[in-house]
Amino acid sequence: MNAYDYPIPPKIATISKALAEKRSSYHAKLQLNDVQEPINSATEEVQAIIQKVLEVEKDKLYQKNPRYINDDILKIIKEVIQ
Repeated sequence: MNAYDYPIPPKIATISKALAEKRSSYHAKLQLNDVQEPINSATEEVQAIIQKVLEVEKDKLYQKNPRYINDDILKIIKEVIQ
């Protein structure tokens, strides 16, 4: 036993195990391609919207309080649809 190892009482160990964060057992082996598949299989218009929205979000990341993102997204959608 090291100088910093302390015995854990059984009640605390049981509570810790009960409250511990567990990872989901479903979709444990998802690959990046699986996640991007809906984007890759989307129509060209949808892909253009996604690309432009991601660019707008990236541009606003530096802002402390990003504003008007919804207006920008709506503008992008209207531009692509017309």
